[in-house]
Amino acid sequence: MSKTITLRVDEHIKETAETMLEELGLNMTTYLNMSLKAFVRENQIPFALSVDPFYSEANQSRLRKAVADVESGRAMLTVRDLVEVEDD
Repeated sequence: MSKTITLRVDEHIKETAETMLEELGLNMTTYLNMSLKAFVRENQIPFALSVDPFYSEANQSRLRKAVADVESGRAMLTVRDLVEVEDD
């Protein structure tokens, strides 16, 4: 038998979590059910999930800036830029 849980979550946190879960092929309900079942079964938080850092807000912001710079003519994109990765 299933019960409904209602909870309040900051809008930004919810949207960010939904985006990250989508990248993992999950939705919020599935994730919460997985987490609660594992927590009860193992009496601890039993796992860590991570998302590709490509989708992090910091990297997305950096990419948006780079695209804007190229589109405005402030920067040029070279083959080297497509291959090399800068460590920030």
